[in-house]
Amino acid sequence: MASMQPEKVGTEIRQKVRALLSGQGLGVLATADPDGHPYASLIAIAANADHTTLYFVTPRATRKFANLMHDNRVALLVNNSINQPVDFHEAVAATILGQARLLEGDQREKALSLYLEKHAYLKQFATSPSCAMFAIEITGITMVQKFQSVSELSPGHGLDTDP
Repeated sequence: MASMQPEKVGTEIRQKVRALLSGQGLGVLATADPDGHPYASLIAIAANADHTTLYFVTPRATRKFANLMHDNRVALLVNNSINQPVDFHEAVAATILGQARLLEGDQREKALSLYLEKHAYLKQFATSPSCAMFAIEITGITMVQKFQSVSELSPGHGLDTDP
């Protein structure tokens, strides 16, 4: 049985996380309400070039938006599973910890452009005045492969550089 202790992160792990963040379009965002109760939402995501920031859009009239205005700490699960038995041997999942911040002005426009490169079919939704754009500044990543091999990346050991 594989160890459940985090392993030292090498080039291969960094490449897998970069591929996961670049390749996957969806993730499950966890926020907390004012009473501390967790809330999970499926969101469309896009990563910046160095994979240090993720972007998403949400309507302002959602529980997710209200939660983020109260507490900007988030966890985001991104995975490449296909809901088949092979997932137990081949799926990769990353839990991304970070802080979300509301984007406005030029920052929003730059992020929106990147987001729409990946999700062009969401243009009407993403550009609606009733929607807000957020950036998640990544503070840590825990990656799990084969359901038991755990690797951790911290801010000082980003995805854009190899060890």
